[in-house]
Amino acid sequence: MNKPLRRIAIFCGFLILALLVRANWLQYVQADSLKSNENNRRVNIARYAAPRGDITVGGTPITGSTETKSNGLNDLKYKRTYKDGPMWAPVTGYASQAFGGNFLEGVEDGILTGNDDRLFFRNTLDMLTGKPKQGGNVVTTLNLAAQKAAYDGLKTRGKGAVVALEPATGKILALASYPSYDPSSIAGSSNADGEAWKKLRKENNPSDPMLNRALRETYPPGSTFKVVTAAAALENGKYTSADQRTDSPLPWTMPGTNTQLTNENNIPCKNVSMREALRMSCNTVFGKIGADLGNDKMLEEAEKFGFNEEQFTPVRSNASVFSKDMNKSQTALSSIGQFNTAATPLQMAMVVSAIANDGKLMKPYMVDKVQSPSLDTLEQTAPEELSRPLSSENAQILQSMMQTVVQDGTGKNAQIPGVTVGGKTGTAQHGLNNSEKPYAWFISYAKTDKGFPVAVAVVVEDSDANRGDISGGGLAAPIARAVMKAVTDK
Repeated sequence: MNKPLRRIAIFCGFLILALLVRANWLQYVQADSLKSNENNRRVNIARYAAPRGDITVGGTPITGSTETKSNGLNDLKYKRTYKDGPMWAPVTGYASQAFGGNFLEGVEDGILTGNDDRLFFRNTLDMLTGKPKQGGNVVTTLNLAAQKAAYDGLKTRGKGAVVALEPATGKILALASYPSYDPSSIAGSSNADGEAWKKLRKENNPSDPMLNRALRETYPPGSTFKVVTAAAALENGKYTSADQRTDSPLPWTMPGTNTQLTNENNIPCKNVSMREALRMSCNTVFGKIGADLGNDKMLEEAEKFGFNEEQFTPVRSNASVFSKDMNKSQTALSSIGQFNTAATPLQMAMVVSAIANDGKLMKPYMVDKVQSPSLDTLEQTAPEELSRPLSSENAQILQSMMQTVVQDGTGKNAQIPGVTVGGKTGTAQHGLNNSEKPYAWFISYAKTDKGFPVAVAVVVEDSDANRGDISGGGLAAPIARAVMKAVTDK
């Protein structure tokens, strides 16, 4: 070969090598960034080229798909539809041609679109046989009757959230938030969907209907947190029974201050037992217990219940807060659910669930299994123990105290004939100098001859109620009762 031909051959070889390097660089190194590039419509076109798989409750789909009638480029074939969208929005989230997805629609997008690696062989076979690509299904743990009772109850109150768990497994039976929205209204990419999106955003809608209050809002838990303080007292041996008299002077001045901690309506809390203190909701008793135990022991107990850590259901829940490095008076206020203490409704459902489950806290989850398009199970969620916040013996002591609250205390509105109910009310102050209307809380569990089928946490933000009429027993307990009844009536 003469010299010019050799140079041309070498040059062509370099061109081929450069082409191979470039192709591999694009296909492998830059694949993820190109895939997520906002100007790459191919991903979205592929995602909406076929109907999404369904999210189901009790064997019935609560989602669907419909052909898109018209959009700007006319290349997104299908869009998502929802059955009873506002009721299920805190569970499903949205899948939107224009705005992406969140909650289960986002977390399980791979299964629902059929792009999950676990569907590779199925997709390859369908491609070879000419079958259209299909998405898999997400089977939830939700209970239709419990969810409806929760959502309907909240609608009568204005704002709030409900979470119900199955204590023995951690299954989420209800997850409701109000006000809510219909994800169908933003599922497409039309101008109407864009206008609906704008109207739902917090900056244009102060009620913030897209906020998942059950998982993403933290509230001062008020007196419902007293069950955590009672658990800490029992676990640390400060008191050994529900009926032992406590060392609780009245009035009681918080350590290091000249401020007396007061009780609502001047209830007689001096040296009462923890059972009576929980029944009447004595601030002085539980505030002093927290101060006596100290920040470290209270923090340890709170964290055993899940505080200071995000939860994944698999949808993420904000971390609830019990602060570190507090002095005794701050610890006292935190031990009655005030000061910096803040909790999601999921967190307080976890607290009461652990008590009902004889001290064993199970990891909360809302996806029972994911399925292939042919309904084969690809993954099944197994119940998982998260922690042991208290011993079985102490959990049963606390159960008896909470049952007294419902039988003869502030939680009478949660009573269900033929069912043993334990609960705790809470009225949580908030705002500068407690200037805002308080939040009404109720946490509870139901016990039947088959065990403890449900634990519930309810928080109500009722801006329309008179301040003096706001109480956990009055506003939140009836909702909890309806949810528990929906589960126990089966």
